[in-house]
Parts: sequence; structure tokens; C-alpha cells
Amino acid sequence: MENYYNVAEIKLVYKPRYSAKDQPTIDSSNKAYQILKSHWDEGLMQFLEQFKIILLSTANKVLGIFEVSSGGINCVTVDQRIIFAAAIKVNATQIILAHNHPSGNLKPSSADLQLTKNLVESGKILNIKITDHLIVTANGYYSFADEGNL
Repeated sequence: MENYYNVAEIKLVYKPRYSAKDQPTIDSSNKAYQILKSHWDEGLMQFLEQFKIILLSTANKVLGIFEVSSGGINCVTVDQRIIFAAAIKVNATQIILAHNHPSGNLKPSSADLQLTKNLVESGKILNIKITDHLIVTANGYYSFADEGNL
């Protein structure tokens, strides 16, 4: 008699909708901000905090944007396992972190700084580089990389 166990089958699939030549390249924090802003619901940007990531190839091509979580008025919970699971699934070698401040304040909080530090360290273990962390608002952005906080 053959043993049969009920277990989940796991498949890793990434199906981009366009070719690599059509993927945008990010070469600055401003370009990352423009791409993020075009994929952010402006009605939510000033209402609640959301955390998103841009997944990048070695050539800085955008593989995709992933919404990690949505939170409340002034905080959002971020599970780094979800961030790196998404990166591994699409074979990303780089990640740009992003979250919004509904208040419009572009200054990073101590929690923002600590989260960024933790994600940078975790990324090193997996050989996935955190290239920037943007705080975005409807009227501008703050780049951790540009300001030397990465």
C-alpha cells in the first residue's frame, strides 16, 4: 500500500506582462518617486500609511511594485519576510523601500530609521541590496540614500 500525504505543492512563478526592454530603469531617487507616485492611490496617500517596494534587476530595471502592507493614519506594520519573499520570487537583486506619510511630513521617524537599518542588514545576508528608502507625499519625497541615511 502506497503512503499518501496531503501536502501543499509550492510553485514559484513570475510572469511579467512586458519584455525587459520595455521595463523602466531607475537611475535616481526622483525617477523612483515618479514611478511610485504613478502607482499610488492619491486618495489613500493622504489618508493612511502604506508600505511598498520596487523590485529591481541588476541593471536597475523595474521588475515590479509590490504593496507590502497598509496601516493606519500614522503607522504601518512591515514584515520583512514578506519583502524578501517577493524579492526572491522575482529574482530581484535590489529593492527600493517606500512608504508614505499622510501628514505630509518628510522627516523620517526613529522607527523609519530602525526599520531601514534592519532591512539593509537582512538584505546583506540574502545578497539583496536595499538601494534606497523613500518617504513619499503628494508634494515630494525624502530619499534615505540621497540624505546619507542608508
